[in-house]
Amino acid sequence: MRTPVLQFGTSRFLQAHADLFFSEARDAGQDVGPITVVQTSGDAGRAERLAALAAGFDVRIEGLEDGTPVQRTTRVTSVARTLSTATVWEEVERVFVDEAEIVLSNTGDRGYAPAPGDGGDGPVQELSFPGKLTRLLAARHAAGGRPIQIMPMELLPANGIALRNRVLTLARGEAFTGWLRSDVTWVNSLVDRIVSQPLEPAGAVAEPYALWAIEAQAGLRVPCDHPCIEVVPDLGEIEALKLFILNAAHSWMADQYLKDPEFTPVLVRQLVERRRATLDRLYAQEILPAFEAAGLGDRARAYVTTTIERFANPYLDHRIEDIAQNHADKVERRIGAFLRWARAQGDDGPKPMLTRIAETPAS
Repeated sequence: MRTPVLQFGTSRFLQAHADLFFSEARDAGQDVGPITVVQTSGDAGRAERLAALAAGFDVRIEGLEDGTPVQRTTRVTSVARTLSTATVWEEVERVFVDEAEIVLSNTGDRGYAPAPGDGGDGPVQELSFPGKLTRLLAARHAAGGRPIQIMPMELLPANGIALRNRVLTLARGEAFTGWLRSDVTWVNSLVDRIVSQPLEPAGAVAEPYALWAIEAQAGLRVPCDHPCIEVVPDLGEIEALKLFILNAAHSWMADQYLKDPEFTPVLVRQLVERRRATLDRLYAQEILPAFEAAGLGDRARAYVTTTIERFANPYLDHRIEDIAQNHADKVERRIGAFLRWARAQGDDGPKPMLTRIAETPAS
């Protein structure tokens, strides 16, 4: 068995996004995948989920599609093997060196943060994800250095470049760093789908909307042909729309939830029902003026309409508590970055709700 796709991360998002896309492409007759999924955290509590992924799992899609209620379940069969860096590192390295052609990652909001062991020769589990990836790339380079494509899916601007730069700070040797620049394709991409809850032991419930936007570059290999995959010349506009309209509103919701012990909406759709006027004011007075200044007003207004419809999806129990995880980091990337971006576009108008959150995010 060979698995040309190697995926780092076991999240329910990946199950309802890339894993589902590959499964649907394979069912349509495309020669893509299958996938080896690698758990990087070493969390023994997720062992049952890890084992269940390769047995096949369900993704339940629920929501409105072109105004029509949709409820369908798809069996995902694209995962052929699961491994853990904590227990079978040698096999992870073998698959990376011998089989992998495309590497996916979605390692969480702090996935690129340095770890004390990075750059050293200590135990693998003491390394960050970029630290682990550097070791694997070094092993592939030492074994002949076949080209490989790295496609991070973490929600960071220019995530491919960010991951490349992090790896380059850890890499040793001129030949190795030269190979990382010339023979490794680092791909910027942006992913979007609201995945509201897990199924047990594996699987997820998600909305119909999904996007995997991939920035074009020389030598790019599109992972599969799927209606939710778009290759675009530049991710800038898509990143701004998602991070500053959808994700910034999520962090606004989470901040209210964390700061107010009497906060009663526990689901995103409940908040939209009860505080729609405040959400509309946030968009109209604080967010949309920046997009107007950037010349993206029409596109941003349409995206706001779509976003509110997604938030109000009556089928999804999207918990604000889940959105609130790693809140301070998200506030900086979504709200702090938006305020700086707005000023750069020439929008100097007051933004009291967002400024208050950026200055004193809930902990």
